[in-house]
Amino acid sequence: MSVRPEFYDLIRKPIVTEKSTMASVNGAIVFEVAIDSNKPQIKEAVEAIFKVKVKAVNTAIIKGKSKSFRGRSGRRKDVKKAYVTLEQGYTIDTSTGF
Repeated sequence: MSVRPEFYDLIRKPIVTEKSTMASVNGAIVFEVAIDSNKPQIKEAVEAIFKVKVKAVNTAIIKGKSKSFRGRSGRRKDVKKAYVTLEQGYTIDTSTGF
């Protein structure tokens, strides 16, 4: 399976937070993905980019916060997160980056 350029547009960046670190204990890696992506596309992209086997993909859409900047109200963009669970024996090191 070759890595197509659109895979890099689909998987934006790994998310490294306290919650995602706790998920990595169970073999799950958290990525920020394109808002219009679906689970089969995410699975195919992660398998092609990192050369791993994906067991499951769970997604969550985080709604953007309402913020005020210099008296004007605005809104941050919505973000889609993908919790990718890997098969036994596979790992991805997110600390070194993409």
